[in-house]
Amino acid sequence: MEIKFCSNCGGNMKQGIPHGDDHMRAICTQCGFIHYLNPKVVVGCIPQWGDKILMCKRNIEPGKGKWTLPAGYLENGETMEAGAARETLEETRGMVNITGPCRLFNIPHVNQIYMMFRAELTSREFGPTPESTHVQLFQKEEIPWDNIAFSVIHKTLKDFFSEKHRGSHSFEIKTMEAPLPHG
Repeated sequence: MEIKFCSNCGGNMKQGIPHGDDHMRAICTQCGFIHYLNPKVVVGCIPQWGDKILMCKRNIEPGKGKWTLPAGYLENGETMEAGAARETLEETRGMVNITGPCRLFNIPHVNQIYMMFRAELTSREFGPTPESTHVQLFQKEEIPWDNIAFSVIHKTLKDFFSEKHRGSHSFEIKTMEAPLPHG
């Protein structure tokens, strides 16, 4: 993404490496302001109700029409846990108690960091929202594995159920590599 105008003074931006830095940055030609592009933080959770997981079918791109766990961008001034609970409410109308961290994924090829939590639904009150056409509880074998929106969600669910089968939970940091091109 090329930044053309300074958000500080409105001046023209140029690409360059600031003194003492080693990355190309957008630098204002008038006031010298340096604009840093940093990864986006995505927060979400695995909402549980007994032995079932709450998932939502996306009504927005990317991945419209595919299933996912509730997740979205962390807002300024918000904790990761609060963000995961808010995203769950926004996407499923479900209220959760965050019970602990599950996975942190570095996804450098899309400049994102995903923080996924384990959570318990506080009730069976949930349903569609403007962001989700369907919201449903699934047992492991009922999950539409071939219709999941994002590879990070697929990996989160696989790891979650593997740990559940072993009877243990752990927090791990993983890196998702860019998919190989087809053809």
